[in-house]
Amino acid sequence: MNGLEGQLKKRILGAVPQLTIHSNVALNDWQQDVAQLSALKGVQGVTPSVTTQAMLQSPSNIGAAQIYGVYPQQEQKLLSLTRNTYSGDFDALVAGMYRIILGAELARKLDVVVGNKIRVLSGDGVVYTPLGPIPSQRKFTVAGIFEMGSQVDASVAYMHHDDAQRLMRQTPGQVKQLRVYLDDPFKASTIAPSVQGYFSHEVTTTDWHDSYGHLFGAVKMEKNMMSLMLSLIIAVAAFNIVSALVMMVVDKTTDVAVLKTQGLTTSSVMGIFMIQGSLNAIIGLLTGVAAGVLLTLNLNEITNVMGISILGAGQNLPVQLELNQLSWIVIGTLIMTLLATIYPALRAANVQPASTLRHE
Repeated sequence: MNGLEGQLKKRILGAVPQLTIHSNVALNDWQQDVAQLSALKGVQGVTPSVTTQAMLQSPSNIGAAQIYGVYPQQEQKLLSLTRNTYSGDFDALVAGMYRIILGAELARKLDVVVGNKIRVLSGDGVVYTPLGPIPSQRKFTVAGIFEMGSQVDASVAYMHHDDAQRLMRQTPGQVKQLRVYLDDPFKASTIAPSVQGYFSHEVTTTDWHDSYGHLFGAVKMEKNMMSLMLSLIIAVAAFNIVSALVMMVVDKTTDVAVLKTQGLTTSSVMGIFMIQGSLNAIIGLLTGVAAGVLLTLNLNEITNVMGISILGAGQNLPVQLELNQLSWIVIGTLIMTLLATIYPALRAANVQPASTLRHE
């Protein structure tokens, strides 16, 4: 589940804005704003951006996409999508050349390759005429295709910031929107107030939760269900410790009674059985953790040796071992098994020597 979440974070949040700042007025000194915001804790980088929803039309098909206008040179080190672009790259996005980079699935739907021309119709910059509203439109040349292996391949396209503004009938070079890259995209809602507080005028922020929050919410729910299942497995193991200790108490009742007649205290008897149960739990826990970690770190190698391909040929399971989660599992298991030893130990401690040895 951690591997799945990590892959989604990389393939989706590496291609769409993690946190976006919207200003109603032009940012005249946006270069300084970028430098100041980039210094905030948790912020990896800031770049100018512009966004519009558009229809893309090729000679054979039509499709919808979210268009992001960017400055390629500033995006190269921050946007992981640039490393997943083939048949061209982001350097091909030159202002005034009207070039566009499409997702692989979107390119297949439009049946276009690099060098083909498509018509882009934007909902922003609509002109109202006696014949009705006419959307802003312009022909663009496909300059590259990217593939992230997620749903963004079918709904996202990139073009130069100035070309996107011309398409939207805005002043080229004017910046009203900043795109913030974060060290941890899941902290976007936490960082947003500090980002807003930087500006003297009113700005609004949006983050990836607005578009893809439901998908990560589903993954979180699945992780919670996995945690519940794991807790139930541990509870069953703890019940086995209870039953084993109860059987031991029944079997050793006479021995306990004899020891108590020789001066063994009630607390000592209780401690013996709690140590016995805890020792079983610790041995099982150490063995289980060692086996589990080795299996996790070598899972793909094991499946390859066995000839098992779960995700298809050439694809490996995404494996991500989280030490903090492993620590919580170990601590929770120790606490649960320690509590499981209390009842059998109390039964052993409450053995009455006189009644137990009456018929011996």
